[in-house]
Amino acid sequence: MALSTQEQILIEQRVMNEAKSVGAAYLLWFFLGTLGAHRFYLGRTGSGLAQLALLVIGWLTAAIVIGFGFLIALGIWWIVDAFLIPGMIEEQKSEVRRSLMRLMEAQTRASQ
Repeated sequence: MALSTQEQILIEQRVMNEAKSVGAAYLLWFFLGTLGAHRFYLGRTGSGLAQLALLVIGWLTAAIVIGFGFLIALGIWWIVDAFLIPGMIEEQKSEVRRSLMRLMEAQTRASQ
């Protein structure tokens, strides 16, 4: 069953309201990116914890030189994330859109 144009517009308005901000994500990435703050903001808790762990382990083991490898890996990941943030936000929007469409379709079926 297809949604009406009005229902689709309603869904898109809700998606825009619930979407994460690109600006906020980039600010978190720039200032707190090595802590994984931008990933926590975008709902990627596991990889945010991984970035935080790399930072902590890197600094704790920097005295025995091995920590610099962790910090370099984290730095590369931090740079790569600058290019991944728009895709992460689009994925989050698609997820919200899908859940709203399922909800709208369920409500439509229930009212019939």
